[in-house]
Amino acid sequence: MGQSVDLNGAALQIFNHHLYELAKGMRPLAMMTMTAAAAGPVIARLEGRGIAHHVHEACPERVNVVFGCRPAVKAVRGFMVGPLCELSAEHDFMLGVLLGYDREMQCVRYLARSDAAAAAVETAAAAPPLLAIPPDHYALEPGDLAM
Repeated sequence: MGQSVDLNGAALQIFNHHLYELAKGMRPLAMMTMTAAAAGPVIARLEGRGIAHHVHEACPERVNVVFGCRPAVKAVRGFMVGPLCELSAEHDFMLGVLLGYDREMQCVRYLARSDAAAAAVETAAAAPPLLAIPPDHYALEPGDLAM
């Protein structure tokens, strides 16, 4: 994970393969994670070919370069604003499908994430409030409304 990515060797082959798959319509979107320095030549090549792209900070040392068809890049730009691990179940599903991941596995992942989120909400709702007030605390006494 901590190795740097430059446009030599394997990284260049992966980038070229992504461009090939995009050109053939095999996927609408591709994403590469790399250092900001390595992203410069990638972005220049994408701009030179007129390919839509979005640069998203993955962490202080690395960026995600997302590229492909304009509607897919525009959709991703709208929800890819924080760490990828914090995407909603729906946005995680959309990103995975757009990147060409196995659809059935994305459905399983979505269901697991959405069930976990629903369980967390149910647990929070079932928990007593931090400052529990006895239920009869606000009960009115017979003479409270008399003026």
